[in-house]
Amino acid sequence: MKTGISIYLSSGIEQNEEVIRKARAAGASYGFTSLHIPEEDYDDYKKRVVELLKLTHDAGIELTMDVEGDTPSKLGLSKMEDLLDYGVTSIRLDYGFTDEDVVRLSQNFNIVWNASTVDPFDIRKWEKLGADIDRFTACHNYYPKPYTGLDLNDVRDTNKTLKSFGYTVSAFVPGDKTFRGPLNLGLPTIEDHRKTKDNLVANMMDLYGAYTDIVMVGDVDISDDNWNRLHDLSDGYIRLHATFYDGAGASRISGNINHERPDSSPYIIRSQESRAYFKDINIPVVNSIECTEGTICISNDEYLRYKGEIEICRTRRSADSKVNVIGQIVQDDLKYLPYIKNGMGFVIEEA
Repeated sequence: MKTGISIYLSSGIEQNEEVIRKARAAGASYGFTSLHIPEEDYDDYKKRVVELLKLTHDAGIELTMDVEGDTPSKLGLSKMEDLLDYGVTSIRLDYGFTDEDVVRLSQNFNIVWNASTVDPFDIRKWEKLGADIDRFTACHNYYPKPYTGLDLNDVRDTNKTLKSFGYTVSAFVPGDKTFRGPLNLGLPTIEDHRKTKDNLVANMMDLYGAYTDIVMVGDVDISDDNWNRLHDLSDGYIRLHATFYDGAGASRISGNINHERPDSSPYIIRSQESRAYFKDINIPVVNSIECTEGTICISNDEYLRYKGEIEICRTRRSADSKVNVIGQIVQDDLKYLPYIKNGMGFVIEEA
């Protein structure tokens, strides 16, 4: 899954170096920064921008720079195209751009436009004027002020339309450790995510499920636990912690990356890989009891060719002599089960 970070001039070079190091270790390869934050008005503004660009370039971060019409003058440049000399390849256009500007800039930059406010038919207009729309992508805003963020269903509808036109879409989730000022209240695209800052995985999966291609952390930094979880998402899986009742079964499945079937069931999560883990052993009937949400089961010998299939229950299920209960997902990780569907990866490890 495509993940990213946000980096700001106000953080300073040392903190930006640290965050970029963590991001690369976590598999994040996209970055966002803004050059029109009113509070970021420094005497050494250009020096800070150049340092930030070098950091992201050296780390292999694909950076989008949010710009406005007077960005070149703030940097002592004569025109926007001069940013090319500093390695800038993607710009998000905010304020102060005419249709003619958009067309001209699209010849040299990847153009990122505001997914929340630009109508796809505006894109068609720019195309008729000569814009290179193959270089266009969309990125939603983040919203520093409470109660100004978007509704997830509205974002899903917008993204679905944008995807039908063939555009890549990005959005933001808030951090849970170091927030960007001056409000320090989180930088989400979705307003409800402001209340669930700690739950990075669920917030990101909400957006992936709403046709978002790239999800970036809007704030400065996240907790170590969430960096670990971001790493997992970058690799395409969610980590689930569990208590195991069957040591032999646990040793064969713990730590392995499994994938839910693409044809997801509303009742259980089914591992595509697990039958291979147990093909060479017998699985007698043991502990065939009633299941609840998060119960980990394995199909025993009585299930014939389904023997060895690992399941995680999404709902309560009656006891079945063909199914052994071998463990339970911990309470705090049950919230991730709804997001494991349609081929999503998951790892079960002992709590």
